[in-house]
Amino acid sequence: MANKLWTRKESILAINQYCKMPFGKIHHTNSEIINLANIIGRTPSAVSWKLVNFASLDPSLQARGISGAKNCSKMDREIWNEFYENWEELGFESEKLIAEYKNEPTEKSAEIFVDDLPKEGKEREAIVKTRENQSFFRKNILSAYSYKCCITGISVPDLLIASHIRPWAEDVKNRLNPRNGLCLNALHDKAFDKGRISIPHDYNLFVSRKLKGSMPVEIFEKYNVVDKLYKRYSPWETFCCKSCAKVRRQRKKI
Repeated sequence: MANKLWTRKESILAINQYCKMPFGKIHHTNSEIINLANIIGRTPSAVSWKLVNFASLDPSLQARGISGAKNCSKMDREIWNEFYENWEELGFESEKLIAEYKNEPTEKSAEIFVDDLPKEGKEREAIVKTRENQSFFRKNILSAYSYKCCITGISVPDLLIASHIRPWAEDVKNRLNPRNGLCLNALHDKAFDKGRISIPHDYNLFVSRKLKGSMPVEIFEKYNVVDKLYKRYSPWETFCCKSCAKVRRQRKKI
């Protein structure tokens, strides 16, 4: 089994798992790695080593001085580049593959709610795809931020939101791009969405005048410098600048 070549499908499943798992948890004893190993018929050690291979291609880890393994194949590099160039399609393809290997509907393997949808038809297919993509994005972002709000450090998963810097409806190309995401608690996510706060490229919290006037200054000073909790995917400066412009527009309305 150790000498069996990895297929494209298996490699896509591996990078899907890599996206959902903090680097520090990549180990052959991790239950999620064991589960994937059972699904594709490989050993947990082989799967964990594959994920470490992908880590060697991750520029955010390289920036932190983490090199990963050095045994990447040509196919590893090709699939990695495909993901980075087209997060939406490859993310969805990888979720479909998980369902295929588990022999179950994609909505079940992706753990998404579908009881409110039509039983069949194109409308159902479109909504299921959207929800699966959103689920993949959430797991990717929360993993990148070690399941902590990047402003307050809150680490209760039920209170965390995978927030888009550029809104889902406004930037189709970057909907699943993890550099267009932040891990925020529900309150700060709402404030971010309404243009009351933003995070510039220097990571100093940018607060609208109206919000500052409604609360004691100490509340903002406490969380003024956003903790660089991300372990992957530093927020893209272009997205941050556009979100700051939204806060400035809110200021002009006051």
